[in-house]
Amino acid sequence: MIGLILAGEAVYLLPFAVTRFFRPTVLETFGLSNTELGKAMAVYGIVAMVAYVPGGPLADRFSARKLLALSLWTTAAGGLYMSTLPDHAGSVWLWGFFGVTTILLFWAALIRATRDWGGHDEQGRAFGLLDSGRGVLAAVMASLGAALFAWSFPDGYAAADFAERRQALVLIIHLYTLTTFAAGVFVWFAIPERPAERRWDPHRESVLHHFGRALRLPAVWITAVIVVCAYVAYKGFDNYGLYAVQAFGISEVESARLTAIGAWVRPFAALGFGLLGDRFLVSRMTVLCFALLLASQLLFALLTPAPSLWWVLYANVLLGSTAIFGLRALYYAIFEEAAIPRGIMGTAVGMVSVVGYTPDIFVNYLGGVMLDASPGLGGHQDFFAFQAVFAGLGLAASLVMILYLRRARGMATAPNLG
Repeated sequence: MIGLILAGEAVYLLPFAVTRFFRPTVLETFGLSNTELGKAMAVYGIVAMVAYVPGGPLADRFSARKLLALSLWTTAAGGLYMSTLPDHAGSVWLWGFFGVTTILLFWAALIRATRDWGGHDEQGRAFGLLDSGRGVLAAVMASLGAALFAWSFPDGYAAADFAERRQALVLIIHLYTLTTFAAGVFVWFAIPERPAERRWDPHRESVLHHFGRALRLPAVWITAVIVVCAYVAYKGFDNYGLYAVQAFGISEVESARLTAIGAWVRPFAALGFGLLGDRFLVSRMTVLCFALLLASQLLFALLTPAPSLWWVLYANVLLGSTAIFGLRALYYAIFEEAAIPRGIMGTAVGMVSVVGYTPDIFVNYLGGVMLDASPGLGGHQDFFAFQAVFAGLGLAASLVMILYLRRARGMATAPNLG
């Protein structure tokens, strides 16, 4: 589990954490607008969407140990190029490369290995530990990065020139690159090989039949809707720092601290909701998280910021972060509750991910368009309203899942009178 945790977070430090915690400086030093950065990250989403499909059968066929380690090492190689601070065209190629390295060899293998670790009765604990541990690592790296970032400006961020800001960001990228490579080494020695008899054998079952078994399950498609709605909110977390700077007028350094505090919610929310899911059913906790998320997004969409309301900013970031990270511990744990066969787990994850992670394509891009079209508070309010729509859809899909599972359990226990 330690190996899965390290792999699960380290692989996303370079493609996401750098822009999440240091977005204003990334825009300045890379020479990008919000829209241009959104386009580069949209390319990641497009490549990832294609990679999810073959990534599922790969996870059913090969061991997680080899797939995860190779993914981490190739992602670290991309970090070396990232440290050159490429322009718009280079950034597009870079995020496209990350789409291959962090998805094709990685994602389905991680989820399948976690479900195997959790057994039949502790899926909430397994996925809660995974995302909780990932949250601890993310918060540590965010806090370390924020401290290192602040240390780079002894006279304050505002007094620093462009060269000093560039140098500070390169230092952060090097730190994340080294962490990613080291995680790959740890995974190689920590994660055991999966027995050959527990892997999908394409000689005994065709690829089309293997895919078809996953495609015919309604729970797979309901889960896909839940994941896409939850992931829209997770992508929106990247905007908290910029919103705090532009709407509340706090400094870039204080903004990095705020998002780091939000990141520290992750380990507690993920593990807490995971354990609650084992106790009260994962599907019910999913409904609760979406209800909290909807309230949080609507508040920011309607709020008129003022310096005296700084406590509302912090409190609502904490509320939204609790719902966002609680959902991340729940939406794959529901596979066990829905009785998805383990033999097609990787492929089912791939199918869900094709739909579920489409926000990688459109959220950053549309967010950038909204912010550039209505600079300042108006653009941010539009973006939070956009996220609130998906939170409401996720709430509805979670309720549909509960009804479906109740019906499925009723049919399974009904006496056969034939």
